[in-house]
Amino acid sequence: MRAFLSILKLTALIAIVIVLPVYVYFEFPDFFNQFTTMEGVNQFLDEYQAASMLVYLGLQVLQIVVSVIPGQFIQFAGGYAFGFWLGYLLSLVGIALGSSVAFGLARVLGRDGIHLLFGKERISRFVRQLNSKRAFAILFVLFAVPGLPKDLVTYAAGVSHFGFKPFIILSLVARSPALMGTLIMGKMLNSESYIELIILIVFTAILCIFLYIKRHNLTSYVDGLYCRFIGQ
Repeated sequence: MRAFLSILKLTALIAIVIVLPVYVYFEFPDFFNQFTTMEGVNQFLDEYQAASMLVYLGLQVLQIVVSVIPGQFIQFAGGYAFGFWLGYLLSLVGIALGSSVAFGLARVLGRDGIHLLFGKERISRFVRQLNSKRAFAILFVLFAVPGLPKDLVTYAAGVSHFGFKPFIILSLVARSPALMGTLIMGKMLNSESYIELIILIVFTAILCIFLYIKRHNLTSYVDGLYCRFIGQ
């Protein structure tokens, strides 16, 4: 019975994370292709203007669970379509829902299925980090620095000892600075503030490169702040 349940869980995970996206991708290739550019996302939101907020939430959830749609384009389009504050609120709700689904899938369906999908070595490395004493600092940096594998970490967190509530809170807080910057860029494009937009893009690119290079130093710094906060 345990073997049967394990196979059933693994089959369900593969169907949700691999088979369904692959089927949709090859059956409806234009559906995925339109999300590879900001213009494509905006056009999609315009076509579903009456329910654009729900569509945007759905795209955010899909981007995290399936991990094949670039999140930056979606959030950029959110700032363009909804402005900063509404775009930020919708993005947070969508990210929270998508992260909850991915975290729950990993926790319910088990580590074996996650290993099969993403590779045992990669997942095990993240799980060891999330089970260590520096877990809070590591998770914060992984979500805060653009370019690091956030969605993969979400699945790894689901099979680690990391609690669901602190995971969601920490991921939302850490994602916020980059999310805010992307939304502001989208809003600037909508208001035709091109000079300010170029300046912000250049500054953001330099900052992202710096943070990526210094990610280990940043982890140590955040870990020190966390230890002082909890009194260790």
